[in-house]
Amino acid sequence: MGNRLSRIYTRTGDDGSTGLGDGSRVGKDSARVNAYGTVDEANSCIGVVLAATLPEDVRHLLTTVQHQLFDLGGELCIPGHAAIAGEDVDALERQLDHYNETLPALKDFILPAGGEAAARCHVARTVVRRAERETVALARLETVRPEAIRYLNRLSDLLFVLARVLARPSIRSARSGCRQCWTGCAKRMATWIGAKRRWPSWGTCAACIRHPCWTR
Repeated sequence: MGNRLSRIYTRTGDDGSTGLGDGSRVGKDSARVNAYGTVDEANSCIGVVLAATLPEDVRHLLTTVQHQLFDLGGELCIPGHAAIAGEDVDALERQLDHYNETLPALKDFILPAGGEAAARCHVARTVVRRAERETVALARLETVRPEAIRYLNRLSDLLFVLARVLARPSIRSARSGCRQCWTGCAKRMATWIGAKRRWPSWGTCAACIRHPCWTR
């Protein structure tokens, strides 16, 4: 059984430095701390997604991702340590293919919205993208395993796809709950995409999102 933290504050970082996993100390604004700190932030954002109502398969997947992000943070915190494997990246790609095959082809930009769970997922996606940028910046200065960068890249893609999946029930609710809103939105979208009168990849227009039927 591991040691329990009996003191939360140590005062050792009052000089602007922090300890890495190998015992060395660096500035709190160093590239390495920025990288694993943003991974921690991304993990917390996924926790916010998990606080919403989700399908059980998505909940299980994101819980697994949280554990892997914790491992990735440890890898970035300990120079030379390896925690994320190529198999982890491959698993994300399989999940990407699985969820993406249920969605219509993406032909237009979509707003980062679509209901509470989808919106939270979009926030997590953007933070993972920032974690990827911070890790790439670290890799220009120090050695970073390519699996770490690849994992973050695939995870941000997966969160984008999951946001689209989670938005679909909200759109069905708007369609059945408010005919006036649905009809008006459909006309606006048809104007944008021509005479095809087809919803672009479950995207939603801003006017529809502001309608009360989205908040029920």
